[in-house]
Amino acid sequence: MARKTASRLDKRREAEAAEAPPKKKKKKASKRKKKVVAEARMKLFWGIFSPSMKRVALFDFNQKKQAQKRCDELTAKGKGDHFVMKVKDEITEPLPEPDADTEEAAKK
Repeated sequence: MARKTASRLDKRREAEAAEAPPKKKKKKASKRKKKVVAEARMKLFWGIFSPSMKRVALFDFNQKKQAQKRCDELTAKGKGDHFVMKVKDEITEPLPEPDADTEEAAKK
């Protein structure tokens, strides 16, 4: 039975692989931790806006009647058709101040 002749291309690849220096393994880049962003707390208000979309006044959400009354007053003055719209604003709460008891416990 006849032998299968080796392909010239295969022989060339073998020779080049033997001559080539061994490949160095690359270090994997360390995964960076994403900064945890605290979600901003939002609160719903009633805002009174001028015809040019500038906020004129801001009322708590439970004060819709007062907001509508103020809007009607501004419209009656002839300063354009003001309107009331819901507005979401970010709440910025001050950090709680440490108590004297807590500070003493931390020192011990």
